[in-house]
Amino acid sequence: MKWVWMIFCVMALLIIAGCDGRQSAFTALGPVSSRITLLTWIMFIGAAFITLLICALIVISIAGPADWRHKLTSEKSIVWGGMVFPVVTLTALLIYGFLVLKAGGTLSQAENPVHISVIGEQWWWRVIYRHDDGHTTESANELRIPTGRPIEIELSTADVIHSFWIPAYAGKVDMVPGRTNILHFIADKPGTVTGQCAEYCGGAHALMSFYTVAMTPSDYDAWLAKERMDAKPALAHEGEQVFLSSGCAGCHTVRGIPADGKIGPNLTHVGSRLSLGAGILPNTKEGFAKWISQHKTVKPENLMPPFDIFSESELQALSSYLDSLE
Repeated sequence: MKWVWMIFCVMALLIIAGCDGRQSAFTALGPVSSRITLLTWIMFIGAAFITLLICALIVISIAGPADWRHKLTSEKSIVWGGMVFPVVTLTALLIYGFLVLKAGGTLSQAENPVHISVIGEQWWWRVIYRHDDGHTTESANELRIPTGRPIEIELSTADVIHSFWIPAYAGKVDMVPGRTNILHFIADKPGTVTGQCAEYCGGAHALMSFYTVAMTPSDYDAWLAKERMDAKPALAHEGEQVFLSSGCAGCHTVRGIPADGKIGPNLTHVGSRLSLGAGILPNTKEGFAKWISQHKTVKPENLMPPFDIFSESELQALSSYLDSLE
């Protein structure tokens, strides 16, 4: 029996070790997520302790000494074990949960926050950076934030219910039609993590993720200044003409050329992002070609029309052009 418990413990440790990573609820990189992680561990450990206690009491009630079984059926045991203990335990967790929520709420009063709007779409993310001068800059499927500054994200949806979740920084917040919810958090140090839609929103829900890149304030300011500029492809080639003549501009915006579509993601600086298709493919020339020609296979049920109209040379030219939009 001893070796069975040893195997169980080893497997449990391996499973817990696998929870670490870019999209782990145990990777706390900010004050809000740190409190959530602590609450999670308290609940896991407490649940394990209560489970073991209940199992022990069941064994005693079946095969224990007669006087022990008699005590378990007494009125005092029922009151203390069945009423007092659950009420005290759940009340303590409730109060601590309110304190965790307050940790994020106090950031709403912080000075000099970074204002970002995120709109959930089927099945991608529209990201809008709001500048102090009143102007905005739109991106998609990737969030860039500075470290050490409070982040305020306005969350809304363009269609159905979504849920915005970056486990490394904060708890999930629902995006409900007709409402705007606010999420506050702080990133402690530079790094890259991933987030996910945490509410089922239709066919490609499981493939609706995004990267969050925390940068030093100086790096963030430099990146944002570049992001505000029009597209400047490294090479001027036929890919731009393919983009404009094939209908891509009807759905996508590329600032600096006659492309101002609002239906799909803004592609002005798409070549500088970490992924394609909302976290599905690596951002490479090959990734662009695969997405354009096979997106219905790579991300089933996405709403982009199929594009099987390109010759191989046109596909390569278009992929090279999009890859150059940095």
